[in-house]
Amino acid sequence: DMVVGPGKAIDTNRYFVICPNLLGGCRGTTGPNSINPVTNRPYGRDFPTITIGDMVETQRHLVDHLGIKKLLAVVGGSMGGHQVLYWAAKYAARVRGAIPIATSTRMSSQSLAFDVVGRNAIRRDPNFHDGQYYDKPAGPEAGLAIARMIGHITYLSREAMREKFGATRNQPHDVSVDFEKEFSVGSYLGYKGSEFVERFDANTYVTLSMAMDLFDLGQTASDLVPVFRNAQCRWLVISFTSDWLFRPRESREIVEALIRTDKPVSYCNIRSDYGHDAFLMTNDLDRYGELIRAFLANLSGRVQADDGQPNGGGQHDPSSIFHTSHPHRLDYDRIVELIEPGTSVLDLGCGNGELLSQLAARGHQRIVGVELDEQAVIACVRRGLDVVQADLNDGLNAFGDKQLDYIVLSRTLQTIMDVEGVIDDMLRVGKKCIVSFPNFGYYKLRDMLYHQGRAPEAPGVLRYKWYDTPNIRVLTIADFDDFCRHRNVHVHRSVALDTERWREVTTDPNRAADLAICVISR
Repeated sequence: DMVVGPGKAIDTNRYFVICPNLLGGCRGTTGPNSINPVTNRPYGRDFPTITIGDMVETQRHLVDHLGIKKLLAVVGGSMGGHQVLYWAAKYAARVRGAIPIATSTRMSSQSLAFDVVGRNAIRRDPNFHDGQYYDKPAGPEAGLAIARMIGHITYLSREAMREKFGATRNQPHDVSVDFEKEFSVGSYLGYKGSEFVERFDANTYVTLSMAMDLFDLGQTASDLVPVFRNAQCRWLVISFTSDWLFRPRESREIVEALIRTDKPVSYCNIRSDYGHDAFLMTNDLDRYGELIRAFLANLSGRVQADDGQPNGGGQHDPSSIFHTSHPHRLDYDRIVELIEPGTSVLDLGCGNGELLSQLAARGHQRIVGVELDEQAVIACVRRGLDVVQADLNDGLNAFGDKQLDYIVLSRTLQTIMDVEGVIDDMLRVGKKCIVSFPNFGYYKLRDMLYHQGRAPEAPGVLRYKWYDTPNIRVLTIADFDDFCRHRNVHVHRSVALDTERWREVTTDPNRAADLAICVISR
């Protein structure tokens, strides 16, 4: 309810929303507690093993029945995310957008183990009666409650457990349950388990958890490439940093496979302390909810700013470390001029997407950004751009050799730890690379250090104090030239700028320019 409704992330004032019960469930669609027409008794143990694919098939039949040929988006978290993946892979032509949240292409062995224990707790309950307990005085309530308690532990994170129980560890609530409640966490889990029994069916728990565990599209990005090769939709993949049931690494495998197949994908790993349950809580809704809202709005073509441009188009985030008094960056104008029209572009450290927006307005079809900052990723999604959250120091392994025409690294080189690794990866992935960086040989910096004996700064791109600078590399144009020469990197063109005077520098650039742009290849 916090995500779906009037004015919410999935806005029912704008979109028709279909949310069917699951095949195998116990609240409407046929499940183990439904009447078997052959026996006129509940199916119980006779209910067949079902899969995520079976669930999606029932949804497809429903959509057909409603006369809907194409869905704007399929959205789901956890097992719902499994269904999203299946929809996009199996019915590619019928899905315009896919939003898998906190999910995976198959259950990890650790997650599988918790489900196995939960099912055993149910099946070994003396009141289970091999699944035929519906006409018995009591069902497997203890087993189902324990299965729920085990499952609930996996939904929380260490941080969430500490926040919820740390201060009241020895102060349990007096709840009416038969389970151990000497500690606050015990009374909480006992309450959750007993509450669950009142609204859920044990056979359904076994059926649905087994469907999740049988789901297997592949383990690695290489396995997933053929699975997603025919997908036609745009993608928004969301994970949560503290989720250890569906780890962020599993979402990144999905993203890597989509990148390898040149699918339009955005990804954000939301910083959260609330574990797998994060997508069911309001704590992080301002970020993951906004991602969903922006992605859907761009899919439907409804995001328009007052000037008629895509939301945020041409605007620059005043909190950005690259903010200037000018409405846009001079180096971006020059970089756009250096990129051939119609080519594919990867912008590393893309910020809020200003350069990518300029390229999109120019007509480039295949553009994607990589950015670490969460808020910048959200800003890019608002603009309708494809952006993947990642740390450049971890490399560009998701991208293939010469996969894109241009790789851009603008005013980010000086902040990178692994300079050689990042440059090598850029030269591997891109046919040409464009690097812009502040020139610490600028005459004002030299003079300040020489005459005043102080850490240098200047009003343009080099305005930082020594204690708040993002620049961990202090290089000059001459230094970069040497770097390229020693590593057999060809410099096609160099452009030097004076950002204080908003002009290009042609004479003695190593002294007169505070910013350089180089086009390189190997």
